[in-house]
Amino acid sequence: MIGVIGGYGAVGAQAVRVLAGWGVGPLRIGGRDVDRAARVAAGVGAGARAVRVDVADEASLVAFVDGCSLVVHCAGPSHRTAVRVARAALAAGVPYVDAGTADGVGSLRPGHHTRVAVFAAGALPGLSGVLPRWLARQGFDAVRGLTSYAAVLDAFTATGAEDYLHGVLGSDSEPSAAWVEGARRPGAMARAAGLRLPYLPRPVTAVPYLDAEGEQLARDLGLHDGRWYTALDGEHLPAALDAARALSRAEAVAALCRATALDVAGRNPYAVLLAQLDGVAAGRPVSRTAVLRAPGIAELTGAVTAVAALAVLRGEVPPGVHLADAVLDPVVAVRRLREVPGVALSVAEAGIAELSVVEEGAL
Repeated sequence: MIGVIGGYGAVGAQAVRVLAGWGVGPLRIGGRDVDRAARVAAGVGAGARAVRVDVADEASLVAFVDGCSLVVHCAGPSHRTAVRVARAALAAGVPYVDAGTADGVGSLRPGHHTRVAVFAAGALPGLSGVLPRWLARQGFDAVRGLTSYAAVLDAFTATGAEDYLHGVLGSDSEPSAAWVEGARRPGAMARAAGLRLPYLPRPVTAVPYLDAEGEQLARDLGLHDGRWYTALDGEHLPAALDAARALSRAEAVAALCRATALDVAGRNPYAVLLAQLDGVAAGRPVSRTAVLRAPGIAELTGAVTAVAALAVLRGEVPPGVHLADAVLDPVVAVRRLREVPGVALSVAEAGIAELSVVEEGAL
């Protein structure tokens, strides 16, 4: 029995659909709204049932976890609920996968070394670390540089906006920082407005940052240089983010929801990850760019969560508390992700700047 908490939200419902499509189950779909959970259960057919669970109620969590072989947490805000749900699952000896935050991971390590818990098993963070690790295995002898863009055009829910702000404004993410000559360099990068990137329909605002996932990735791949950007499509979200630090969290969440609703109005949502690696292959310098596209960030996050859940169910993750990008086999994870409808991945034998020139010339 796989228990999916928040299994009727946009992320959770996608994880449920993907797992059901792989024939994994039975599925216990949990949340406070049993009617919504029941509709998702009916949509995936036999072997799925709705169960009420309140993550703020310890007894409710204990009852939900009982009888599960795996608990998948997709409810939000993740940074306020993940550790509570993880503790309930691990205390019952049940493996755990979290679609969202890595907050509180350190507090779970003592005493849980014989169990499996995977955090940050979503798109950002998660796939943002898995994708460059996968690309590094595509014929490179060595890698030296990474340039990464995460572009999302989608409307935030209130819980999604709160988790996003927690990540952007938290101590884990340093604006304008980069990995330069093998070390973190604060203030090394600047925001760029009106930037044209391949596979994106309009110019974007590129906001540089360096978080813990990126720094660990740089160390693991032995990068000399690394640059990570969030690519913002639209004028309202950048303005809302600039104002967020001066607002209360509730005001900032509401502002982000309004901003993304305005930016996405009349447009097709999307999520695009661009990862360029520079290095050596067959004895010569090369640049390769992985391009991953999905119809929305929730669909992509739910698909990655399902990939992580399957890895745990198959015994591919060792005991311990892990971050998804560092513990998942990137080759296996990407192969499974490519099986998900709507997810497209290609690799170009060129850098992002070259691809941008080609696309602009084609227009």
